Amino acid sequence: MAITTLKTVVVLDCPEPGKLAEFYARMLGGRVEGEGRWVEVTFDSGALRGRTLAFQEAPGHVPPQWPSAEHSQQFHFDFYVPREELDAAEREALELGARLVEGDDGGKRDFRVYLDPAGHPFCLCVD
Repeated sequence: MAITTLKTVVVLDCPEPGKLAEFYARMLGGRVEGEGRWVEVTFDSGALRGRTLAFQEAPGHVPPQWPSAEHSQQFHFDFYVPREELDAAEREALELGARLVEGDDGGKRDFRVYLDPAGHPFCLCVD
């Protein structure tokens, strides 16, 4: 029997919670709620329905370095898109403020690695 319920999927430390919440809301189709030091993204439909991503202000936040054993990523998101939509998804992510840090080696791999605007790593993966 579970002893708790997971409602907030993850909480990300960052320097600007509202800005990072807006990035993920647009990436995943969620809604930004709140402002200030704690901002959430909620979801009304899809796989994340009823879940929350939260963003917490962390003065002096130092983002992970990818790849690095000394400043490891500790976690990352994998976001899935159909192969034929991968380039379009990348363009949109870059327009929202993501930064590509490792490509898919000319299509030899089924994922590409990016950093969000606060430096957290995530991947766009072929579904």
